[in-house]
Amino acid sequence: MIRRAGEHGLLVETGSLELSHRLDAALRTDRPAGVAEIVPGPATVLVVAPGADQARLRDRLAALVAEERGKAGAGAAEGPAVTIPVVYDGADLDSVAALAGIGADEVVARHCGRELVVGWLGFAPGFAYLTGLDPVLETPRLDTPRTSVPAGSVAIAGPYSAVYPTASPGGWRLLGRTSVRVWDVTADPPSLFRPGMRVRFVREEAPPS
Repeated sequence: MIRRAGEHGLLVETGSLELSHRLDAALRTDRPAGVAEIVPGPATVLVVAPGADQARLRDRLAALVAEERGKAGAGAAEGPAVTIPVVYDGADLDSVAALAGIGADEVVARHCGRELVVGWLGFAPGFAYLTGLDPVLETPRLDTPRTSVPAGSVAIAGPYSAVYPTASPGGWRLLGRTSVRVWDVTADPPSLFRPGMRVRFVREEAPPS
């Protein structure tokens, strides 16, 4: 289903993250005239097009959805890969280990042991929800969120992992930190992460003090 979203937007209800990623990739490969912004979500894609013929764009989106849905079962379109080095000294590392019933070193091994995928961006500019976390590491958010989490903090909550792009309040559990800038307003694009991108965390030793 395709719904109007404000004056210039169309919201495509894809029903799955895989189809959202496929539609996002198709639109970016051959962007329709007038489309200014494409925002994929877990089961939707918002297309903002102030300069487009809305009826024609709706027909184009419907055709793309049908085409990409026909590829169901082929898996999500594989995106580029990035490696994020992490110093695993986070404030919640031991509590995550206790909740999971494993040691802190195994938490690190499991966090590094899977290739994650950027599902979508939200909450704050550049904040990417990384899917594919080892189920053993799934833990609830903190009961009381922190008033400030430093930029570069690597965290988990529920079935997701993330890297805080800027200092902000947050209730995710902190495993460590990275020196990689995932949000830079002077860069083009400003976000290192994009939907569909593959992410691998690797353990890095803390520099000597």
